Amino acid sequence: MKRDFIYLASASPRRRALLEQIGVAFKVRPADVCETRRPRELPGAYVTRVARAKADRIWDEVAAGQARPVLAADTAVVIDRRVLGKPRDTGEALRMLADLSGRSHSVLTAVVVRYGRRVLSELSASEVQFRATTERERLAYCATGEPLDKAGSYAIQGMGAIFIEHISGSYSSVMGLPVAVTALLLAEFGCPVWLHPTETLA
Repeated sequence: MKRDFIYLASASPRRRALLEQIGVAFKVRPADVCETRRPRELPGAYVTRVARAKADRIWDEVAAGQARPVLAADTAVVIDRRVLGKPRDTGEALRMLADLSGRSHSVLTAVVVRYGRRVLSELSASEVQFRATTERERLAYCATGEPLDKAGSYAIQGMGAIFIEHISGSYSSVMGLPVAVTALLLAEFGCPVWLHPTETLA
């Protein structure tokens, strides 16, 4: 197994930034998989299945031939047993933000690392408390464009941070990749962290 870099099965800039933060060398290889939730599928099972599908896809497409591990993740915002994905438009983003206003919700992130037939996974669960927001605030936030490519229509690391009163769990997990869990999983495959900062590999 080659460990000088791993494959990241995601195009998420947040996940790239978090891996760079802990000094993991990686190449980005986004995985095109179906992310439709199955009927009666529990949220935790859903994100774990999708993350595993991403890891499997990139392993089969490129990593097996390169003998390198694959890291994949998937995140879901959950409220009232509903999974809030990325909004299709501003109207849906506004509805999601209204649902989150003044309430607590769960953020689940599944992390999967695969090398050959060996697959390890962990599910990170966090609780996020939104303060009460006004319609004017929600409209102004949507006007920034930030909510439109974010699960649950907000970014805790971005302008949406002004809505967050409290978090119980992993901040980086809410961003999309729990770094403590990720580092432990990578260690199981002998993949180092805290390397010299480098540009993302082509």
